[in-house]
Amino acid sequence: MKNSFHSYLACGLAALLAAIVAPAAMAQEEKPFAEHKFVLQISDMDPDKQTLVLNVAGNIMKAYGQDQADVEIVAFGPGLRLLFEENANAGRIEGLVQSGVRFAACNNTINNMGRILGGPPELNSHATVVPGGIVRIKELADQGYLLVKP
Repeated sequence: MKNSFHSYLACGLAALLAAIVAPAAMAQEEKPFAEHKFVLQISDMDPDKQTLVLNVAGNIMKAYGQDQADVEIVAFGPGLRLLFEENANAGRIEGLVQSGVRFAACNNTINNMGRILGGPPELNSHATVVPGGIVRIKELADQGYLLVKP
């Protein structure tokens, strides 16, 4: 009886965890059936360029729709500031995530900025940390994504 209860409890917890984690993971998944795939590079801390990369992502999603467009913005170097938690574009990032846009943050840059800032920067909760920004861009380009550097 005790073992079956523990099995039942373990299955229930696993199902609950899957229900909680699955929607978050799905928001960050690539879209294998999308016809139009873009990787947008942001490596500049200029607020105008950060706004531009967000505008481009939004325009792509409007033009092709969520089902047909796959967009990932990769931030590295000074462009990582776009994904800082306190960045003024946090609301726009939230809206783009809701439309299916993904955001990748370069771990190399995070580590370098951490040494300069005295600790790693706090990132937007929608940012997925990747080992290297350039490496991520190459991975996506190798999968047929068009690189755009607005």
